[in-house]
Amino acid sequence: MTTDARDAPDVTITVIVYNDAERLPRAVASLLAQTHPNIEIVISDDHSTDETPRVARELAARDARVTYLRLPENSGGCSAPRNRAIDIARAPFLMFLDSDDELPERAVESLLAAHAESEVDFVMGAVERVRVDTGRTSTWMPHLVAERRTVAGIEAEPALFFEHLSTSKMYRKAFLDRNGLRFPEGIHYEDQLFSAQAYCLAKAFTVIPEPVYRWYIEPYGAAEAASISNQRHKLSNVRDRVYVQGLIDAFLVDSGHAGVREAKDYKFLKHDFRMYAGDLPFRDEEWLRGFADIVNPYLAGLAPGAYERLPRAERVVLQLVRDGRLTEAQLAARGLGHGVGPRETSLDAEGRLYWGGTVPDSPGARRELDLTELGLDSRPFPGAQFRHEITRIERAGGAALRLSVRTYDPGLRLPVGPQVARLVVAPGRKRLTTAFRLDPVRPGVYEGEVTLDLVKARVPADGFSGTRHPLIQLTDGRLRNSGLLLAPLAFPRLTARIPYHSGTTPHVVTAEPEGRGAGRLQLTWTPVGVTARVLRPLARKLIGPHNSRIRRAARLAASATR
Repeated sequence: MTTDARDAPDVTITVIVYNDAERLPRAVASLLAQTHPNIEIVISDDHSTDETPRVARELAARDARVTYLRLPENSGGCSAPRNRAIDIARAPFLMFLDSDDELPERAVESLLAAHAESEVDFVMGAVERVRVDTGRTSTWMPHLVAERRTVAGIEAEPALFFEHLSTSKMYRKAFLDRNGLRFPEGIHYEDQLFSAQAYCLAKAFTVIPEPVYRWYIEPYGAAEAASISNQRHKLSNVRDRVYVQGLIDAFLVDSGHAGVREAKDYKFLKHDFRMYAGDLPFRDEEWLRGFADIVNPYLAGLAPGAYERLPRAERVVLQLVRDGRLTEAQLAARGLGHGVGPRETSLDAEGRLYWGGTVPDSPGARRELDLTELGLDSRPFPGAQFRHEITRIERAGGAALRLSVRTYDPGLRLPVGPQVARLVVAPGRKRLTTAFRLDPVRPGVYEGEVTLDLVKARVPADGFSGTRHPLIQLTDGRLRNSGLLLAPLAFPRLTARIPYHSGTTPHVVTAEPEGRGAGRLQLTWTPVGVTARVLRPLARKLIGPHNSRIRRAARLAASATR
């Protein structure tokens, strides 16, 4: 069967779906709303067992541009539905969309325009990340897409390995067919392998800064419904990711691109391993051993230059995992990205400083665990690295919390003797500051107790809804240092209802350990009562986020109603 060129679409967009009847219409609607309308939409269903077939057929019946393709059996991944759609695509350009995401309305127009400017194999653009739980938006890898340019092969810009999404690109179908490039079936993280192959096989590709994909992130979704990238708690997830890295490495060699191996290894350490590293404090001993058994053989073969490009804190975590010092790796991981100091350090005969209580035995471990460059004993006081940990937390009556705090000073920056510290938290614009005393218990270690009375927090009159993480402040003369307050990861959630004073909206306040990242003490305020349910949402809807004068008037009105 032949197709009249006048009737052929300019772009085929494949929407892959599996048991997602609820969100599929939103994804398709974003395609039907494109400013460039001459498109073909293929809904490729991986043999869904919910209402997806009915919904997909209804969407196809409403618009001739929509075609429904159903796989005869479930493949268990993204590759097969995409590949089957490629086989029937009628357009010279191809794009891919997941059913839980969207395309911005000018995506097709922007990518096609870039293809028209030069003969390239694919064009890639910016990806908007939208947090489902908060609504906050950000750009995925913004530094890689900030500038419009045409790249003459991956060797010219190997940092683009970090942008491994297949959905942020519009491919020339002839390029895929000429190279036999399809998504690898039967494995997870297929995007990483497919994108690496596309980067290496392309003679040229164009990068544009315009947003071309809207990626919805649901970090706390149900485990059974979470995407593959949100299933890091499974050792099978670790195994799949490492397996794909091996396939990419083999392809680099076979295709004559071994020269970019260090850049690709750096991407794995900085992105893939780094995601697991941030989770290490929350894993049990059995998981940690399994994780080390999977990753260590692969880590041993990575380019030394890739390690050298990492921040010291990340190199420390990597080496502790490689050495099997897994409990210490958990401690080190709690400081990643936050400038948190170690509990202990050690000095060798040459005056070099290392992570942990003893000088490492092997030359490799000494190289990776060497903290000398951090200048723990000499860096400016505001940037000094301390470590503040809660050793005990309990109720102190009403809405007050009694905290036992231990502060580690690995650079011996604090003067001998007791220190005045301050616990600071700000629900809204006004801070609650509580001073307390830290007493030395041994060189570089201080302990103290502080009572945090949440009734004294000065929340806005119209209430405050949000989460805050208290900080510990230390001073040296006029210089101030603010550091994270790490919580025990297992203490039970504590909740109190606080009426507050002067007519302020009542709140329920919850104290708990942060469930990810550093594991900080986390306080959450939730307004309750009629003002919170009716007046506050109505005022915010009418006023909007920016009119502060009207907002102040609304706060007074809300206060008067109480």
